[in-house]
Amino acid sequence: MRVLYHVLKSRDFKFIIPALLHDIGKPFVAYQDEDDKIENTYSFTDHEEKSYQIIKNWPFISSWSKEIVRYHYLIRDMDKSYKEGNIQRHDEKLKIWNSLDEIMKEDLRTFLIYDDLGKGTLGKIKTL
Repeated sequence: MRVLYHVLKSRDFKFIIPALLHDIGKPFVAYQDEDDKIENTYSFTDHEEKSYQIIKNWPFISSWSKEIVRYHYLIRDMDKSYKEGNIQRHDEKLKIWNSLDEIMKEDLRTFLIYDDLGKGTLGKIKTL
């Protein structure tokens, strides 16, 4: 809901649907590894793909919104996998990134800002 708040505050209304649905898959992929248990947190690996799988056949959602939901974590995932030395995952995500047009890339950069504002982590991710 915090992401939606920042979308509405910015009057960037085209992001309303992605803001509402981008994390809908998290409950289905949530888990705790040993570090999560120590920190009392959860991990949500590939939650964006699960979110997309849930909404992909909903006819009342635009294909653009579905793409934002599906790839909203792509920039963050490339950055994280590179930092962790997971070059195979980084390269897989980079291939997806390179397949997107420039408008979608810019929209994903914009949505990442709203997502970071919602988390209170704006500016902590290197963007492409």
